[in-house]
Amino acid sequence: MHMSGLAPPALRGWRSLPRDARDTLFLLAVIGWTVLPHLPNLPAWCIAFAAAVLLWRGRLAIANAPLPSRWWLVAALGIAVALTAWSHGTLLGKEAGVTMAVVLMALKTLELRARRDAFVVFFLGFFLVLTHFFYSQSILTAIAMVGAVWGLLATLVLAHMPAGRPPLRLALAEAARAAALGAPVMALLFVLFPRIGPLWGVPQEMTAKTGLSGTMTMGGMAEVAQDESVAMRVRFIGGGRPPPQALYFRGPVLDVFDGREWRSSLPSNPPTQSLGEEGVAGPTVAYELTIEPLRLPVLPVLEMTVDPPQIDNDEANLRLTRRFDSVWVAQRPLIERVRVNAVARLAQRAAPVQGPRDLRDLVALPAGYNPRTLQWAFALRRDPRYAQADARALAQAVLQHIRSAGFSYTLAPGPYGENDPRATVDEFWLDRKAGFCEHFAAAFVVVMRAMDVPARVVTGYQGTDPFPVDGYEIVRQSHAHAWAEYWLPGTGWVRADPTAAVAPDRIERSRNLVPARGLVAGAIEAMSPNLLVQLRNAWEAVNNRWSQWVLNYSRGQQFELMKALGMRSPNWMDLLVALLVCASALAFGGALWTVWDRRHQDPWTRMHQRVRLKLRGLQVDAPAHAGIRTLVKHVRARYGASAQPLAESLLALENQRYGRSPLRRPSPTWWREFSERARALASISIPDQAGATRR
Repeated sequence: MHMSGLAPPALRGWRSLPRDARDTLFLLAVIGWTVLPHLPNLPAWCIAFAAAVLLWRGRLAIANAPLPSRWWLVAALGIAVALTAWSHGTLLGKEAGVTMAVVLMALKTLELRARRDAFVVFFLGFFLVLTHFFYSQSILTAIAMVGAVWGLLATLVLAHMPAGRPPLRLALAEAARAAALGAPVMALLFVLFPRIGPLWGVPQEMTAKTGLSGTMTMGGMAEVAQDESVAMRVRFIGGGRPPPQALYFRGPVLDVFDGREWRSSLPSNPPTQSLGEEGVAGPTVAYELTIEPLRLPVLPVLEMTVDPPQIDNDEANLRLTRRFDSVWVAQRPLIERVRVNAVARLAQRAAPVQGPRDLRDLVALPAGYNPRTLQWAFALRRDPRYAQADARALAQAVLQHIRSAGFSYTLAPGPYGENDPRATVDEFWLDRKAGFCEHFAAAFVVVMRAMDVPARVVTGYQGTDPFPVDGYEIVRQSHAHAWAEYWLPGTGWVRADPTAAVAPDRIERSRNLVPARGLVAGAIEAMSPNLLVQLRNAWEAVNNRWSQWVLNYSRGQQFELMKALGMRSPNWMDLLVALLVCASALAFGGALWTVWDRRHQDPWTRMHQRVRLKLRGLQVDAPAHAGIRTLVKHVRARYGASAQPLAESLLALENQRYGRSPLRRPSPTWWREFSERARALASISIPDQAGATRR
C-alpha cells in the first residue's frame, strides 16, 4: 500500500522502481518483442491470452503483489490446451506447437519465484526465437530476432548479478559483448559445417500462397495481379537475354473445365518418365532462376526448357519430372526457396507427340454452359472463309475478333456470372467484353473447343520488371499470367496469347496494369514518380543478397570456397578437417587471450581481495564470502566510532560498483584514500579481549 498523497510507483519513473520490479518489466518487454512477429500466425484467443497474462504480471511486479497459486496456473494451462486443440484440431505440428510455446512462456512468467524459474523463461524465449524461422527467413525476421536474443541475453546477465542494482545498459553491454565473442564461432560453423539434408521437419501448408494455383476461375488472377511481392528472380547467363514477348514461365496447365473452374487432369507427382525426342532445336539461352516458396510441386521455368533443370543444393531430392503437358514438377511442393540453373530452347516447338490422354477429351465442354458463345463459334466455323481452315487459321480468326470487337483489358472487370453462373463466358465474350488475362484465355479455349480444336489453358508468369535489381530481373506476382495452347496436327501444341491481341504492351514490353495507389503512396509518387520504385529496388537488392549468400548458401558454394583456398577437389572430409582446424585455432587463440586478459577480468573481485587483506592486517574478521556491508559491520564492531572514516570509504566502493552510475573498475584514487584511512586506524590503541591495550 502507498501513503496518501504519494504517486504510485508506476508514475514515479522507471528508475524509482525496485530492482525486482524493474528487471521483471524488462523481461516482460523482451518476451513481448519476441512474441510480436508471431501475431499473424496465432489464434485470436492466444494473442488475447498472452497479452492479458503479460500485462497482469507487469501489474503484479509494479504493485509488489503476490503471484497466483499453482492451482490457478494449472487451470489456465488446461483451458489453453483445450483451446489449442479446438483451434488447430491437434496438439501436434508447427502451428499447435508454436501456440503452446507462447502460452507456456506467458504462464511461466507467473512462476518467477526463484532463479531457476527465470532460467526456464529465458530458454523458452530462445526456443521461441527459433520458431519464427518456421514461417519466415527474411532479413527483417532475422533483425527482429537478433534484438530478441540480445534482450534475452541481457536478462540472463541480470540474473547472474544478484547483488546491488546494476543498470540495464550495463547488462545490455555485457550481453552484446558476449554475443560479439560468439559471432566468429557462429560464422565459422555457418561457412564450413557440411550441408546435410534436414533431420526433422514440421507440417507445411499445401495451399498455394502465390500467383500460381492448381485451379483457375474467371477473376482470380486479377486479384493476384495487384500483389507486387517477388515471385522469382532470373539472371541470364552469357548475355543471351530473350525479348520480353518470349519470357513465358510455364506453370500449371489446366485442361478440364466444369463450367466454372479449370483444373489439370494430370497427376501432380507423375512417375519418372521421358517424353522422347523433341522438335528441331533453335538458339538456346542459359539462365539461373531463384524461386520463392510456391506451395505447389511445379517449377515455373521458361517454356521449352527441355533438359532437366539443375537444382542447387537439392538436399530434399525433389526428383524433377517433365510431364506430358511440358510442365516440370517435383515430388513434393516447393515449401522453401529453390535456385535452379537451366537452358531453354526458345525457338524449339514440341514434336507432335501427345500424352496418354485422348485429344478428344481436350475438346470437351460441359453441357448447358455458355450456349451463346458456342453458337458464335459454330457460326464462325460455318463461315465459307473457314470451312476448310486448319486450327492455325481458326485461332488467328478468333484473335482478330478480340482485336476488332472492342474488348478491353482491365484489372477491375467486376464479377461475372452473378445473374447466370452458367453463362460467365457468354457475358464476357458477347456482352461486357472487359476482363483480365484469365478471361481472355478461358474464352479463347472455349471457342476453340467449340470449333472441335483441342485447346487448353496454361498458367504461369510472363515478363519481368524493366530494370534489373542487383544483377537479377524480378518476376513479381503481378506478372502472373494465363494464356492458351491449341493442337495443330503435324506440329503439336502452339501457344496463343489472347492478351497480346487486346493489350500488346503487356506482352511485348512487360507493362502490367497498375492498381490505384493509396493516399500515402500516391502523395509520394506525385512528388517523386521514381522514389517508390527506387526504394523498393534498394530493399529488394538487400533481400536478394540475403537470399543468395545466406539462405541459399549451399554445399556447392562451400566447395567453391575450398577451391579458392587452394584445394583441387574438396569433399565432405575436407570440410570437416577445415572446420576442426579453424575451431582448434579459435579455441587456442581464446585460451591465449584468456591468459593475457586474466589480470583485467573482474577488477572488483581483485579489489575485494585487496580490501580483505588490508582489513585482516587491522585484526578485522574478513571472510571471503563477506560483502562490503558485512565488512563495514566488522570494522565498526572492532573499532567503534573510530572506524567511521574507513566505513565511509568501504560504502563509497560499494556505491561505485552498484550505484546508479557504476564504474567498470574501481577509481584509482579510492585505494589511496582507503589505505591512508586504514593506516590512521591502525595507529589507534584499542583494548583486546584480555583488557590489555594494543595498537
